[in-house]
Order: sequence, then structure tokens, then C-alpha cells
Amino acid sequence: MKVLRLVLHLPFDHADVAAGVNHALDVYLDALGRGPEGLSDWRDVEGEDDVFPLEGEGWDFIRSMLAPPTGPRFLDDIPEEPFVRHRVKKQFDRCVELTGGAGYGFFYWARLPWRTPEPDAMSLVSFSWPTESLEAHGAEASRALMERLAALMPYASGHAGLAFYSPNVWGPEVASIHEEALRHPGLDVTHGERHLGVRVDGVHWLNFLGPEVLGRVGGTEALCARLHAPGTTVQALEGGRALVALGPAPEAGDVTRGDTLPAYRELARVLEPWLLPCPETRVWHGCPPGIARRWGRRFLD
Repeated sequence: MKVLRLVLHLPFDHADVAAGVNHALDVYLDALGRGPEGLSDWRDVEGEDDVFPLEGEGWDFIRSMLAPPTGPRFLDDIPEEPFVRHRVKKQFDRCVELTGGAGYGFFYWARLPWRTPEPDAMSLVSFSWPTESLEAHGAEASRALMERLAALMPYASGHAGLAFYSPNVWGPEVASIHEEALRHPGLDVTHGERHLGVRVDGVHWLNFLGPEVLGRVGGTEALCARLHAPGTTVQALEGGRALVALGPAPEAGDVTRGDTLPAYRELARVLEPWLLPCPETRVWHGCPPGIARRWGRRFLD
């Protein structure tokens, strides 16, 4: 299944973004509807990782997870060692995974709240829609909703475009999709990197750049001067941010037919010094050697 997905990288702890995440979830729910035809299930990531219907008690638990924290702000100040060890083992402060059978999804991952944060550690939030929603409402309306959601978040960077569906924040089983992923470079396979810092997590249909990232790439004028592909736009946003859009609608591409997405490749070349490199040691289990790196450099090689 393919979906349209928005991913935002937040360089903050849950205490700093709880209000924005809750507001964004409400905006998302208002747009898709609050019945089971939208989000219908939640994953108990604190327990046995079971999936349950998203009903009254489930919503109570989700809202408690998304509520602003009470008590000590940092793990360093919590005296209960078992609680701290549990958080460190899980590798998140809060995690919410909501899905719907049609392809809707809301995922939130809050980084561990240390007094001195882990280097480059990010909190993540993502929103997914079935491609049928894109077809029904049009790319312009879908983009407007994603811009509205992004405006609620203090992101360092973010992106939106076509992606493989996954029922959890870890992403799909790549062994079953790697050939299709290499054939269609416009399809993303992840919900974002959790150690990204001020680098950029690949090239996509919509590319949101926060103030620090935008400053590193030279600002909106520098981007405008270097991007010439038809349909590419660079839009200045409030708060010293920018949005680079690669055409009026997202594209999957198809390298077997020569559709290599030249606008995506142009932006990748411009952003290459700031793109998150694919580690040499990264392996996609069940795939031939080097596949992960080939996918990570699909717009550069």
C-alpha cells in the first residue's frame, strides 16, 4: 500500500512540543473525521506491542501519553532507577502509534529528555493519508493541510511525499519492498531519522527547512538561484523557515521507464553537503549487500 506522508523532525523534548503535537492531532482528526473509518487502532508500545481498537479507553491512554509531563523535567532528576532504565531500553520518552486500515496513520516519538540531549537526537511526528485521499481532494488541498500541520511545530526540517505504508513507526519490512523502492525513487520507506540534527533527511515532494538548516544552505535566495527545474518553487515561511516544493503534486518516478525525477535529483545535488549520509554499515536485512546505500543515494548516483 502507498500513502501520502508528512514527517517533521523536532529538536525538542516532549515538554516543549506537547501542546503543538496535541493541536496538530486535532487538526488532522478534524480533516479526516473522528470515526473508525479514519484512525481505528492503537499500538501498546509500553506493553506487549499488541494492537487494540481505538475506542474510549484507548483514547484516554493516548491523550495521557500526549499530555504535558508532570514532575521532573529531565531523566537525570528522576530517582526511580527502574523507570529510567525502562525509558532508556525503550529509547523514547513518549511514543504513540495510531493507524487506520485505509492508510491513515499518526506516529509520535519523543526523544529521551536528558539535561544534555543526545547529539543530533530528534523527536518525530508523522501523519499519513491514503493516496485515494490525494486523488479525491487534489494535491493543492493536501499540501495546504500539511503546511497547516507543519506550521504548528518547531521543526528543524521535515518532508512530505509518497511513501510505503507501515503499521508502526519502524517502517515496512524492506526485504519485501526493496526492488520497488529502487524502481520508484519518489517513494519513501521510513518515518524519519531519529538522529538527524541540522542535516536533511533526503529529498521529497515537499521539503520543509527550519531556520538553522535554511541558514546552512544559504537561505531562500540562494536556493532560488540554484534550482531551475520546471515546477520547483521556493517559498519563504514565517519564523525564518522555507518550503521547497518539487512540482504541483508528488511523484513516484519509474527508473525502468527513464523517469528519474530530475527535479528531485537537482535538489539533491544542491543539498548534498547537508544531506544525512547513509552509513556504510547500514544493512537492510534480507536484501542484497549495498541496497540500503543505493537507495540512500538514489538521487545522487
